[in-house]
Amino acid sequence: MAEEETGAGAVAALAEANAPVFETLVQMTLDTFERSGLDEETYLLARIAALVAMDASAPSYLLNIGTAAELGVPLEKIQGTLVAIAPVVGSARVVSAARNIGDAFGLELRGEDQQ
Repeated sequence: MAEEETGAGAVAALAEANAPVFETLVQMTLDTFERSGLDEETYLLARIAALVAMDASAPSYLLNIGTAAELGVPLEKIQGTLVAIAPVVGSARVVSAARNIGDAFGLELRGEDQQ
């Protein structure tokens, strides 16, 4: 899979791979959006919130935030989702998510020593 593939393109690439783990993951997510009854933006924000709660790895954020960006979900809504869930999941999970999101997109996050 090419490094620049995100969102639906990345899922399609995984589905075409000869890898049973990835094939299983793709099968698990097929039709989930339709069955959720949510609009695309709400669906993706809920998935991003779940990733934070699970302390997901960078590639998971790349796929889901990449898809959200492709669909035009504003960055402010993603940030707002992180703010909304912080009291529930805790600051450590949100900070970990911010780091993993930065890693996923090759962003250098400013630390306290760089302010």
